[in-house]
Amino acid sequence: MADRAPDVSIVIPVYNEEGILREAVTELRKSLAVVREDLGAPDLAFEIILAENGSRDRTVDLARGLADEMPDVRTFSLGEPNYGKALRHGILLARGELVICDEIDLCDTDFYRRALALLRARGCDLVVGSKAMRGARDQRPVLRRVATRVINGMLRVSLDFHGTDTHGLKAFRRAVVEPLVHQCVIDKDLFASELVIRAGRADLSIIEIPVRLEEKRPAAINLFKRVPGVMRGLAKLTWVIRFGGQP
Repeated sequence: MADRAPDVSIVIPVYNEEGILREAVTELRKSLAVVREDLGAPDLAFEIILAENGSRDRTVDLARGLADEMPDVRTFSLGEPNYGKALRHGILLARGELVICDEIDLCDTDFYRRALALLRARGCDLVVGSKAMRGARDQRPVLRRVATRVINGMLRVSLDFHGTDTHGLKAFRRAVVEPLVHQCVIDKDLFASELVIRAGRADLSIIEIPVRLEEKRPAAINLFKRVPGVMRGLAKLTWVIRFGGQP
């Protein structure tokens, strides 16, 4: 049984998270038992992949300790602060038929339950947890809520994006989405957005579901410091998809 491949891989990028990492992973593992019960799938096997990227605190050592201690936890370290690259690498390392992308300060197992029910029923290929659609409860600071809507607006104008959100919680069939991961040209903040946009342009079946978002700690990276990189990434992505001959 120890060598059994997981059914679901949970990929979580982590950066400077020594303050909450152990508690968050421990609580997540406990909560997965409730997910199994709610889905009526007591044998559903999960793995948690901690995608460390460039932490300057004790996150690397803590993540490795958790992986040594907990058989369903894996980790790797990029050695550079790059959220998108870490998420991409984590997805490519995933062994589960289904993959969930989460944030360490969220670990929203209610989203897991709803998204996995849709995916296991073969109802769709990709489930996006939307912070901006009707029914969502985004309790982040006002500036971060506004930033989400601004980015989504720019994606609609530049890339004909039709959804309400791209960044954050998502779950998908690995075999269907993994080829799109290889096509992505953007890393850092806009990798997740590019992946969702490419999924839409590839006519994958996508369902958005509202989520409740309440952060456990302030953002690890200052919002204003991210703006130049986001704008460069958006310009590159628009060029590649609109004029570069890529789908």
